[in-house]
Amino acid sequence: MPTVHLLRHGEVHNPAHVLYGRLDGYGLSDLGRRMADTVAEDFARRAADGADVVLVKASPLLRAQQTAAPLGAALGLTIGTEPRIIEAENHFEGLHMTRDELRKPKHWPYLINPLRPSWGEPYRAQVARVVAAVHDIRAEAEAAGGPDAEAVMVSHQLPIWVTRLSAEHRPLWHDPRKRECALASMTSFHFTGTDLTGVSYREPAGALLSGADQLPGA
Repeated sequence: MPTVHLLRHGEVHNPAHVLYGRLDGYGLSDLGRRMADTVAEDFARRAADGADVVLVKASPLLRAQQTAAPLGAALGLTIGTEPRIIEAENHFEGLHMTRDELRKPKHWPYLINPLRPSWGEPYRAQVARVVAAVHDIRAEAEAAGGPDAEAVMVSHQLPIWVTRLSAEHRPLWHDPRKRECALASMTSFHFTGTDLTGVSYREPAGALLSGADQLPGA
């Protein structure tokens, strides 16, 4: 049963508490690096127990690449870059999201439709690109490692979450405060052949989440 794990990056160094989106230069904090190391150790243990992880890819953004680096080192794999799992586009990136900011008239046209959402990349567009990447890496992993091969893609909270909602046939519109996609968490898509047959979730770095900055990137 091939499996594709969508791993969210670790905590980001973001002292201004802005919505960083696709902005350059937002790398991991010291805690985020510890999270990445913890995830790498978790996968190394799984590999020692027989898990056949054959591919690791990451979004082109710095925080995803830095999260993937220790994982690739632990498994002896070269990190590939996958543009389709990048963070969602967002009108508000670079801003400190306060009520006063949202009251500014220049933002009003971007707030008219939360179901799409009107302030950024449509949820359906995010799902389409991530699902395509998931199926491609599943096929690539199977070709490299056989029917039980596993692959990891390091991505971002919102694209991971809406892809899970779609896989579970749930509405894509949601309250961002209720996403089950913590920092350095793993949302795993399990296949039988080419058919998606299950989704699971776990937090390998859960012990490090207390006190972490959980501000969504988008």
